[in-house]
Amino acid sequence: MQKFINTIIHGDCIEEMRKLPDDSVDLIFADPPYYLQLPKGKRLKRADGSEIIPVDDYWDQFESYEDYDNFTQNWIKECQRILKPTGTFWVIGMYHNIFRVGTIMQNLGLWFLNDVIWIKTDALPNLNGRRFTNNHETIIWSVKNKDCKKYTFNYEFLKKMNGGVQMKDTDWVFGLCKGNERLKDENGIKAHPTQKPLKLIQQVVLTASNKGDLVFDPFMGSGTTAIVAEALGRKWIGIERDEKYVGLAEKRLKDYAQSKK
Repeated sequence: MQKFINTIIHGDCIEEMRKLPDDSVDLIFADPPYYLQLPKGKRLKRADGSEIIPVDDYWDQFESYEDYDNFTQNWIKECQRILKPTGTFWVIGMYHNIFRVGTIMQNLGLWFLNDVIWIKTDALPNLNGRRFTNNHETIIWSVKNKDCKKYTFNYEFLKKMNGGVQMKDTDWVFGLCKGNERLKDENGIKAHPTQKPLKLIQQVVLTASNKGDLVFDPFMGSGTTAIVAEALGRKWIGIERDEKYVGLAEKRLKDYAQSKK
């Protein structure tokens, strides 16, 4: 187990999780494929004419809902296995997938604590005027099973952080990842299509872990979870199947370490 601490494992998350021991991690944050089902190569335009790059990467492609559900059940089962009885499991998603994910979680015996709503302060408007602007994502907060009562929840700290008022599941109001925080490639294009803001992951980690705890992310992507864990004094393990994103996250971590010297 020790050899995996503070490393990004390059590989399939289900296969790599099978190498981790039971009841070994304190907090899991998962940002899985949403199965957006966007046509390959389709391009969208903002009101100012600038182009929106859609999420049409291979890792978000599935043959069917059944294929997606099988994948989802397999990775969630492994997360449930490695999660400590005192730990919590957070999964983020949108209307495309979160209801399917939630059903699978409940069918596997995971016990829901809250559905937290990340309200986006700068969500992209619906461009064709045929739907409401989608300005939120849902995060399911759960424990291993209904008998797990002694999970970490830093209630008093969060209350203090919230001006002395009990924090609500809709008090998670953050903008999208942009500006200097948004990673770009050599052409100035966003380096990862679904990079989450640091503040969102910080809130998760501060809510449900303590210094020295082990944070796990099965879909490491651009490395945000690892950066937050490092900054807050937590250990971490990440898995990422795309070699390009492994390199991106490792460089980000190296740059972060250099900035702290």
